Amino acid sequence: MSIMSVKIGIRHEDKYAMERRTPLTPRHIKILKDKHDLKFIVQTSSKRVFKDEEYLTAGAETSETLSECPIIMGVKEIPSDFFEKNKTYIFFSHVIKGQPYNMPMLKKMMEMGCNLIDYEKVADDQERRLIFFGKFAGLAGMINSFWSLGQRLKEQGYTNNPFLRVKQSYQYDSLADAKAEISEVGREIAEKGLPKKLLPLTIGFTGYGNVSVGAQEIAALLPIKEVSPEKLLELQTRKDLPDNIIYKTVFHEKHISKPKDSNHNFELQDYYNHPEKYENNFEQYIPHLTILMNCMYWDTRYPRIFTREFARKLYEKGEPKIKVVGDVTCDPDGSIEFTHKGTEIDDPVFVYDPIRNEPEMGFKGNGILVMAVDILPSELPRDSSEAFGDALVNFMKPIADANFETDFNDLELPTPVKKAMILHKGKLTPGYKYIQQYLDD
Repeated sequence: MSIMSVKIGIRHEDKYAMERRTPLTPRHIKILKDKHDLKFIVQTSSKRVFKDEEYLTAGAETSETLSECPIIMGVKEIPSDFFEKNKTYIFFSHVIKGQPYNMPMLKKMMEMGCNLIDYEKVADDQERRLIFFGKFAGLAGMINSFWSLGQRLKEQGYTNNPFLRVKQSYQYDSLADAKAEISEVGREIAEKGLPKKLLPLTIGFTGYGNVSVGAQEIAALLPIKEVSPEKLLELQTRKDLPDNIIYKTVFHEKHISKPKDSNHNFELQDYYNHPEKYENNFEQYIPHLTILMNCMYWDTRYPRIFTREFARKLYEKGEPKIKVVGDVTCDPDGSIEFTHKGTEIDDPVFVYDPIRNEPEMGFKGNGILVMAVDILPSELPRDSSEAFGDALVNFMKPIADANFETDFNDLELPTPVKKAMILHKGKLTPGYKYIQQYLDD
């Protein structure tokens, strides 16, 4: 097959009913067609935020199948029965931690001799990710958490709180519309203040990457003042706090974990290299937060930040200050131990009762409200797809031109893309050989 005849497929998303994103929008297709004469077939979809007609106008074909396409792109994981022999697939595979639920998919790709490029691993020389939805997870997560706070406070008798104006992210036509409404809420708080029983209203952000940046961007639409973790601990004792200010605190690794050996100081590189030497240092801050936005990377090597046991101790003392956990990280049974699952856009929240150690979907019940939607960027599908495609578009010509039949060492791809290649002709590439241990389990 000559390079000029390569057709790139964009599949419809089917993992979640409300997944409406796409890796390339009609605007990107038009750019690539006009500039490089690249050819695209877009799998028909009735729910994608961009309609089939928009892709046709941009110069793509549409089809029920992508059988003509040697390169196929998507967003989320792909069903095992979709893969065809020797084709190249580009999507978020969620296999790099050896996630057990995706090992059957990876095995199937290996059996079919497929190539796998994972957006998550497309990074520069400093290992900074180049293609991501993370900021939009933070944006949508903060919008949802303000909406959740309004609804939860209403359940607890605050029937006229300003956050009741905020809607769930997907109910806005655009990010701009959401920001406009939250700015109005900010003006109302600035002018009328908050109920005294809620003071000081505080938001804690774990992490400082793209997700946290997105969440803080929304929070900044309110009358906000940043305080250090140390000052956060003192706020409650102050009698002169204004009622029209919300306080935010950003927590770094040194606030979240501490060395088990009290004779040692926190060292960031040592923490990354030897997380087993560290333990939770975050529990001291939780009683001082109204909303906890969990925006950090986490895996099982690191201490949890909010355990079931600590939640139980907190509630045994009576109703605590904390109202909402916006678990944007959304690792089931992970850094927030009582996030037992990622939630769906149409059923996004649950209340975790620490005394009974049970969750209940919705806003009612005793305990902590958790918002843990695991495809948050799809609540802002048009904005997030546009930004994602802007980061991806310049890689498409070299991907289309690549000869994937050659040996891996000779494969010509941009370095960031080649680093993100998990499978080549069905075999784990050198940087991902470690995944074999999870396939053998």
